[in-house]
Amino acid sequence: MKIVVVGNMGYVGPVLIAHLRARFPQAELIGYDSGWFGHCLTTACVVPERNLNAQVFGDVRDLPSDLLQGVDAVVMLAAVSNDPMGSRFENPTKEINFQSSVEIAQKAAAAGVSHFVYASSCSVYGFAEGGARKETDPLNPLTAYARSKIDTEKALSKTDLGKMTVTCLRFATACGMSDRVRLDLVLNDFVACALSTGVITVLSDGTPWRPLIDVHDMARAIEWGVTRDAGNGGSFLTVNVGSAQWNYQVKDLAAAVVEEMPGSSYSINKDAPPDKRSYQVDFGLFRQLAPQHQPTKSLQDSVRDLRDGLRAINFANADFRNSDQIRLRVLDRHIREGRIDENLRWVG
Repeated sequence: MKIVVVGNMGYVGPVLIAHLRARFPQAELIGYDSGWFGHCLTTACVVPERNLNAQVFGDVRDLPSDLLQGVDAVVMLAAVSNDPMGSRFENPTKEINFQSSVEIAQKAAAAGVSHFVYASSCSVYGFAEGGARKETDPLNPLTAYARSKIDTEKALSKTDLGKMTVTCLRFATACGMSDRVRLDLVLNDFVACALSTGVITVLSDGTPWRPLIDVHDMARAIEWGVTRDAGNGGSFLTVNVGSAQWNYQVKDLAAAVVEEMPGSSYSINKDAPPDKRSYQVDFGLFRQLAPQHQPTKSLQDSVRDLRDGLRAINFANADFRNSDQIRLRVLDRHIREGRIDENLRWVG
């Protein structure tokens, strides 16, 4: 088996590559990445790309077709990957998250690739009242990031991709420890606050709903996607990925962190304006189609993994929201110091 992971040097990629190497020891694993965040390691002495057969550097907008020759599966992780970055870089978000994803799927189909897995997001539901949202329910994307995800799903569903099996995984909000952990994700932020200051500052009133999934369980779902039989869900499939037990209100996430980290506390901004991003998600279809690849991590597991992983690198940065673990800060610094331009392309 030969698998190309596009966007492997971010948050999810290191965990996914390690998982695929463990599950398919003889597989040829190729990474393709621009390297924006390559230096943002949060391990003591390990380079996660050691699990690859080859690392190729390049912009996803320029992925060479010959890289896909003889490939069995392509995993599309590459993205301008959250709402603040999408707002700051709206045009590159459209180019990278949407246009490039569709173009790479077309190149993959032309090269005879059998499986294409696209990392989509439950953020496409935006603000949703009236219970957990199913794949067939109306969508309400509120941000450039969310719009780029649903635009890609729609385009892939309408594009002739031959016999290629396409799986769009609408992931819940990611969390958990990684070799390149991000701290601009809600649970990760809370654990970092508890470690660095002892006080978790909830910036909203705590009531918004968020479905979460540990990054290790995201890797399990992607494994399913790269091996899924087209008879199990169809040649094109969009599916919510997570579990019902992981639909939480933000205040409950803060409370869970405090419970696992005695001595910490949390404060809620009761005067905060309403957070428009609030939704619960129904994961019944994923449970039906992928019973052997269901999430195994609990909220408590993820909190402990983050706590222990950050302690292992002596994390104590009270100003972490201005650090390299906040992806927007990394891009802004690259631009300020002349390494990339406003269109997020390397200079020179």
